[in-house]
Amino acid sequence: MADSLSIGLILPDVLGTYGDDGNALVLRQRARMRGMKAEIVPIRLGEPVPAGLDIYCMGGGEDSAQILAAEHLTADKGLIRAAIDRRPIFAVCAGMQVLGESFHASGKQVDGLGLIDATTSPMHTRAIGEVTSYPTHAGITADLTEPLTGFENHMGGTVLGANASPLGRLTRGVGNTDVTSTMDLPDGAEQRRAEGVVQGSVIATYMHGPALARNPQLADLLLAQAMGIPLAELEPLEIGVIDRLRLERLK
Repeated sequence: MADSLSIGLILPDVLGTYGDDGNALVLRQRARMRGMKAEIVPIRLGEPVPAGLDIYCMGGGEDSAQILAAEHLTADKGLIRAAIDRRPIFAVCAGMQVLGESFHASGKQVDGLGLIDATTSPMHTRAIGEVTSYPTHAGITADLTEPLTGFENHMGGTVLGANASPLGRLTRGVGNTDVTSTMDLPDGAEQRRAEGVVQGSVIATYMHGPALARNPQLADLLLAQAMGIPLAELEPLEIGVIDRLRLERLK
């Protein structure tokens, strides 16, 4: 088991609009509270992405930022190599869209990295507000048992392909998409119940909050994946204020 962790923060200068940089801070703090050495490695636009970090975080951003991020990460290929090596990658909102096959930004369709089987197109109405779901236990999230909670704020409707699975099944909110993007799909009803994506070593979501501050079990799952151990082997942390926050948001 590793006694130190390197946490890659992908393009915080362009994918840092909604405070999702906090996810890397949560991972670092929860690792340090367990006596581990943990450092955040910011990778800014134009800089190469090291493929050998232990875990990667991507946040949200606006249209122009998404396009810049997709172009840089496609050309650099470091994050793609990390995914091939099954390094855990956690992406939020625009970050999730960039990792997909394609997304719409600034009035045009843009190619994503293709790390998740998902396409994003504009919805008719912005999804904004609290979102909650129950984990699907897909892929590397098999050990999640606690409800997921966050704040969604997006206009993109993300439809999952056959190789991707939802992170959660909605109990509140819009989630990945609405009827605009799914009315002609045979599985449209299932698509509209989906929140987030799980595929390979990638976990992605529309949950802001930051998501890992509001979902400590999800944060610990990512840490366990980075350390190469089962979630059950990770020493539990008792943080009363986090438990109270979750209870408040899940009510």
